Amino acid sequence: MNCCKALALGILAALIFVGCGYSEEEMQAQKDRVVQVTKALDALEGKHKELQDRFKVLSSENSQMTERLRQMGMSVEDQKRSIEEMNKLVEELKAKERQAQARLQTFRNMLERFNKMIASGKLRVKIVRGRMVVELAENILFDSGKADLKPEGQQALTEVAAVLSSIPDRDFQIAGHTDNVPIKSARFPSNLHLSTARAVTVAMFLGDHGVPANRFSAAGYADTQPAASNDAPEGRAQNRRIEIVLMPNLDELPDLSQLKDLTN
Repeated sequence: MNCCKALALGILAALIFVGCGYSEEEMQAQKDRVVQVTKALDALEGKHKELQDRFKVLSSENSQMTERLRQMGMSVEDQKRSIEEMNKLVEELKAKERQAQARLQTFRNMLERFNKMIASGKLRVKIVRGRMVVELAENILFDSGKADLKPEGQQALTEVAAVLSSIPDRDFQIAGHTDNVPIKSARFPSNLHLSTARAVTVAMFLGDHGVPANRFSAAGYADTQPAASNDAPEGRAQNRRIEIVLMPNLDELPDLSQLKDLTN
């Protein structure tokens, strides 16, 4: 049994433990979310395996290339340059593989720490474009049209802060999202104002509860990034949310040094 399946069983066990207060439909929805995240982690493990396989292929090609160069009678300097280039590629691939493995382990650790909150329906965790996203629904954090945390929301964010503050060398973005129903009040002239205010409220709360201020940012997106269709009340409820996005480290981003000349 691999790590993701074992982790899924742990979450399902937590669901059974806390599930007495939920309907069968709610329990099944939580189980489905666990399955989705587990599948995403399995996909990341697949990419990890692909990197290992590519490393093995390059190592084999390196040996074959060395032998071919010897048979072709190339100069020692030419052979040396070719071997150095191949070794450089191998080292770069090994570095990428280590980064992928470290990122995967970070995802697993976070998912394990959030088990109970996932099972109780306080939040859900998903993988979006290779990033882990912790999602909290509006009705847990805020009253409709407001940006002041409810007691239930403060309790949930206290648990979230304990997890985030324990993860080293990672930055987070707190993103506020709304549905497409317009708001216009004295305090919030638009959904953009509301989503931004909510994101800032959550960010400030996390900062007051142990998450270093230099490790997070806040942004409001209004209704520009819906998670579901706004045509039905259920979809609009999903779109009213706060997302905490685990940001990539600089060494995980593409190398853009070759574009330096174009920016001068």
